[in-house]
Amino acid sequence: MKKVLIFIVAYHAESHIVSVLDRIPKGIWDSEKYVSEILIIDDASADRTKQVCDMYKEIQRKFNLRVLRNPVNQGYGGNQKIGYLYAIKNDFDIVVLLHGDGQYAPEYLCGMIDPIAVEEADFVIGSRMINKFNALRGGMPIYKFIGNRILTSLQNRIIKAKLSEFHSGYRAYSVNALKSIPFQYNSNDFDFDTDIIIQMVDNKYRIKEIPIPTFYGDEICYVNGFKYAKNILKNSIISRLQSINIIYEPKFDYSHGSFTYESKVDFPSSHSYALREIKDKSVVLDLGSGPGHVAEKLRDSGCEIHGVDLCALPPQSKAYSSFIIHDLNRPLADLEFKFERLDAILTMDIIEHLDSPENFLSEIRSNFSRYSPKVILVTGNTAFISERLSLMFGFFNYGKKGILDLTHKRLFTMNSLSRILRMTGYEINKIEGIPVPFQLIFGKGWISDTLSIMNRILIFFSKGLFAYQIAVTAIPLPTVDSLLDDAIKSEA
Repeated sequence: MKKVLIFIVAYHAESHIVSVLDRIPKGIWDSEKYVSEILIIDDASADRTKQVCDMYKEIQRKFNLRVLRNPVNQGYGGNQKIGYLYAIKNDFDIVVLLHGDGQYAPEYLCGMIDPIAVEEADFVIGSRMINKFNALRGGMPIYKFIGNRILTSLQNRIIKAKLSEFHSGYRAYSVNALKSIPFQYNSNDFDFDTDIIIQMVDNKYRIKEIPIPTFYGDEICYVNGFKYAKNILKNSIISRLQSINIIYEPKFDYSHGSFTYESKVDFPSSHSYALREIKDKSVVLDLGSGPGHVAEKLRDSGCEIHGVDLCALPPQSKAYSSFIIHDLNRPLADLEFKFERLDAILTMDIIEHLDSPENFLSEIRSNFSRYSPKVILVTGNTAFISERLSLMFGFFNYGKKGILDLTHKRLFTMNSLSRILRMTGYEINKIEGIPVPFQLIFGKGWISDTLSIMNRILIFFSKGLFAYQIAVTAIPLPTVDSLLDDAIKSEA
């Protein structure tokens, strides 16, 4: 049988909690369908909520009722975090959130549980707005009704959902779904409920809404309406900005530490720049090869590719003639490649990840300048307009990908990249601005193509301001050691 936790959040609920417990159906207390437990967590109430619950348990002999109390108030969202962690640690299958003030009908608990129990849903919301005007008949103040409708409409548009309301606190969750989302980072305030809806929508969990009655009595509302509205809209927008790598919040990070680099060879990008710069049938050294999207295209044009990366290639990759696993923070002299000629070196989105880009560029020059290869280098432009605007308003937002990738150790602008190349002994042949990869954000189509054209026009007028990435083709100059050797040879 499924293990079901009825989790009641309580704060100053002394006068309502007994009524809530009495209204829980007998089929929940003594279920033949579930192994059930009722958990009450009193959030440091100043009244006798905890004592009343303890007395109820003793008098009614409810052995599957457990009453806990937070020593310090954690807030509405903070209290939920504790209850959901309890459900996870005690191997429950389903957890239902119920309020201790009687605002939501305990009589509907079975209807909340059943869709998850029969695996029709992962998340159930008791909605007061499926039959909208019933909410008004149940005593919902008109200003709350109007605010609910406006905010729900805006949130549906922002996160591309189709919910009848976002603001009901009557919810049931599959505990497996809760395990997979980072709810521990959510707000401790009332906007916790919006955070968790966004997380469920983003992870494509099955959401079911069931109609519930609305009841407003003499309970005290602790929600600051304006603060709540501001926070839920802000969090909804942040979640969308994070999806296009403009901002980062750990609560909307579902990658569990990994993501896949996508191919950008078919539209104006750093990948297409590299393909333009390398001639057919060239010998290429790919430093920091990643999944090898560029290498696969180069191989099709008859190039001989030799790869280096910290991680092994995926088994299906056949782009490389040879491949060495190597940490690029270590000397390149350790590599055992033997070249008769070397036409190009790829360093795509690499130098920003290294401990010392200066040492890395010097290593390339020391080990490979005798071949006079083209060095094709790409990195993010920290002076891109979005980063400048963020700084203007006091933000510096890292993300999972993009210019301010969380794994970046060094940041560059057009000027700083040019300076480091000249300082380490390179002659710059070409420096270009790369547009935002809109095709990865909006998909391929006229919207992405139009935005890309507009971005390239702006780059024409100001690379430093409008280039999303910087692409450079440079030639490593002979080292002082090699020049001395040449001078000595000339004596002979």
